[in-house]
Amino acid sequence: MQTVIHKKMPGLLCGLAIGLTACFLGMGSALLTPNAALAQLKKAAQEPSISIDEQAAHLRDAALSSNISYGWLTELTTRFGPRPAGTLSETKAADWAAANLKSAGFDKVWIDKFPLYVWERGVEKIEVMSPYPQQFVVAALGGSQSSPPEGIVAESVIFDTYAAFIDSKADVSGKIVVVLQPTARTQNGVGYGVNSSSVRSQGPLEAKKRGAVGYVMRSLGTEDQRFAHAGATRYQEGEGLPSLAISPPDAEALARMEAMRLKEKKPPIRLKILSRPSFHGEKVSQNVIAEWVGSEFPDQIITIGGHMDSWDLGTGAIDDGAGMAITIAAVKTMIDRGMRPKRTIRVVLYGAEEVSQPGGLGLSGARDYATRHVIDISKHIITAESDFGADLIYAAAMPIPSKQDFNRRLGKILGPIGVYVEPAANLSGGPDTGPTVAKGVPAMNLRQNGFDYFDTHHTADDVLERIDPQKMTQNVAVWTATLWMIANDDVRFSQPSAPPAVPPLPLVTQAQPANRP
Repeated sequence: MQTVIHKKMPGLLCGLAIGLTACFLGMGSALLTPNAALAQLKKAAQEPSISIDEQAAHLRDAALSSNISYGWLTELTTRFGPRPAGTLSETKAADWAAANLKSAGFDKVWIDKFPLYVWERGVEKIEVMSPYPQQFVVAALGGSQSSPPEGIVAESVIFDTYAAFIDSKADVSGKIVVVLQPTARTQNGVGYGVNSSSVRSQGPLEAKKRGAVGYVMRSLGTEDQRFAHAGATRYQEGEGLPSLAISPPDAEALARMEAMRLKEKKPPIRLKILSRPSFHGEKVSQNVIAEWVGSEFPDQIITIGGHMDSWDLGTGAIDDGAGMAITIAAVKTMIDRGMRPKRTIRVVLYGAEEVSQPGGLGLSGARDYATRHVIDISKHIITAESDFGADLIYAAAMPIPSKQDFNRRLGKILGPIGVYVEPAANLSGGPDTGPTVAKGVPAMNLRQNGFDYFDTHHTADDVLERIDPQKMTQNVAVWTATLWMIANDDVRFSQPSAPPAVPPLPLVTQAQPANRP
């Protein structure tokens, strides 16, 4: 179970940077107290003889002595709550963030708006009509189609895995397809990635092709709490189905019902699904962009950030308020100490990351950013995104550096706070970096522990109380030191190989559980 430190607990519980690190990493002997770190940092800023590496270490320690990110996230989630793409809440949050970044000292702040078709959840319900009547906890998948006002009552055809569904010759015409495939609990989230690209994204369309009238899936969660997980399915106008996710415990219950009714030789389970989402036509979303301009090479850009929008069930604390707060705080650590990098650091708060659009496209804000701003690839040094909650960073995955010793030097800076540099070259840097990486910009990935991330991801439980302030502060320290190293060195990076292509921006955009016996 994830350790939760509530916002009522003042400051960083360990107090000093040395104590903080010792608390969650069992280290800290080489780190400085906040006052000593600040004194060293001021000295580093005034004395060019101090190396980039030493400056990065001082910034690391300074970041560990404060908790700017947690305060920013607290205010965001408290003021605006859920921030679905294209809604007034997302717009207000973006305006607030822009004003906040200006007052924080960033040199340039602006907002890029782009069109979006907005999907809104409506009334939703799933009920077992027979042979064992009861209701389940449910969430419609983003972009799914609406049922008739009275709902749909039909026999279910239940599959343990998505592969079993795809390989099946069963007649599902006029029936509700149910896929009960669980999501594997992994540190890097690969279990979720596999299921989201198949069970959730392709499942409803595949069921529709086979004549089904509805689609139900087990939520892509790794916990056994009775929360339904939202998430986008691939939207194809006129081709989708009412598509819903039930909580993991309800999926387990449905599997037991199926086994029971087979044993008792009863007719197939009949379900009633009611889902009344709506599309509100073309509205707008936006990217908030801020720069801490480089002193010597202002046209050489390092792009970082997170995404502003969230699903409607929770307040988007782990997905992705935390990522925005962490990356903002990393640059703010430099600004507050008068440390201006040689290269420009650009923070992008992407809009509309979550919602599916016509043509099956998503990542609307990221696509808009790449189309507008990634023109001359030579000006873009590296890109990265924080979009995996706020648990500890354990590894820095870098693209191929032009300087042979760069990764070794970075490892010496990050090692004292429990982070190693991966020996293999990195391919991607987070969902919103995809369109930029597809244009040839190399990406880094500061890997967070995601073992518990999908316990609450896309649920009503994605709230501030799921954030550990100490771990969040470690994230800021890693980002701050890494960015300073890249921004002040003359290192360049290259991609090890081309990642999968991202489709171009359309001219008009629309908006581990217990194993069953």
